Amino acid sequence: QVQMEESGGGLVQTGGSLNLSCPASRSISSFSAMGWYRQAPGKQRELVTRISRDGSIIYTDSVKGRFTVSRDSAKNTMYLQMNNLKPEDTGVYTCAAGVPLGTSMRPTYWGQGTQVTVSS
Repeated sequence: QVQMEESGGGLVQTGGSLNLSCPASRSISSFSAMGWYRQAPGKQRELVTRISRDGSIIYTDSVKGRFTVSRDSAKNTMYLQMNNLKPEDTGVYTCAAGVPLGTSMRPTYWGQGTQVTVSS
């Protein structure tokens, strides 16, 4: 069993920033891929970004240039720095770990999610 507890969400104004963190209960190097998903109210969950063990990174088009995913092996933690936030970014953000699948990933483990709300 792998435990992942993401945090760092909150309420910000348009143009603001948030830094999400996702510490894992074991070495993040053991995962072929890790990523962040989000789900807006009434919408399907979507993959925001994925980072693979070899360092390959993908972002969904809507966040390119604004979001940055990174990982710190010493802290067993993956991060998501979100800048220039927009109301459309509002949703529950969840970290995941699994294996790469094309330009996406196949999650095996999930966190519980952290709420991000961006006001106009």
